[in-house]
Amino acid sequence: MKTVMLLGGTKGVGKEILKACINKGYNVAFCGRDQQLGQEIIASFNSEHQLYFHQIDLNTINDIKDYFDAAIEKFKKIDALIIYAGITPVSSIIETDEDTYDSVFNINLKAPYFLLKHVLKSMMDFKSGSIVFFGSAHMDYGQEDRTAYALTKSTLYTLSNHIAHHYAKYGIRSNYLVMGWTHTEGELELRAKEGISEDELKNNASSIIPMGRMLSPYDPVPAVMHFISDDSAMTTGSIMRVTGGEYI
Repeated sequence: MKTVMLLGGTKGVGKEILKACINKGYNVAFCGRDQQLGQEIIASFNSEHQLYFHQIDLNTINDIKDYFDAAIEKFKKIDALIIYAGITPVSSIIETDEDTYDSVFNINLKAPYFLLKHVLKSMMDFKSGSIVFFGSAHMDYGQEDRTAYALTKSTLYTLSNHIAHHYAKYGIRSNYLVMGWTHTEGELELRAKEGISEDELKNNASSIIPMGRMLSPYDPVPAVMHFISDDSAMTTGSIMRVTGGEYI
């Protein structure tokens, strides 16, 4: 039985990955800020033996090691790590304040980096492991008002390739999944702040995305499950685009 560790997992695509892993019989460690929500998810699956939730604020790395240690204590091994959690502030270079910059780099880059520090050591001991980074079509240069976000996503791509190159000798794989414009709770909240309704969002997206619609939270899941599985045993250093044909 595989154990999957999620950075995130309570909402959006992360929650869909959690569901798919449970249906496969995998153990799952997931995290988030809302303790009640985490426990509700565990109760909804009636799978306390398969699930572990850790309350964490990814603006700081203080609890990162505690999350890793607790997951190892419960499941003994991490077979796959999914780097999903992230924030997407609306801010160009000339509009970005220090707090916004720090938050996006802390959550999108610093927290994954230091979780990887611990997970990689464990995977090296077991001579196996799969890491999946959630990327974005913003990774190349990004829209004008997503500067800090674009920088973190391009850096995660470099980090994925760094791991693929240097840790393959330990049986560890690392791949980067470019996720396109996706209909998640976070996206809806962001657009609502901009005065854009859900219907307006869908209409705008359908005119931009070549395949005619936004991704559903489930659309990236099959690719993730492939990277977790033994079917991708010789796949590392790859980039897969699940974007509906969208490039930024």
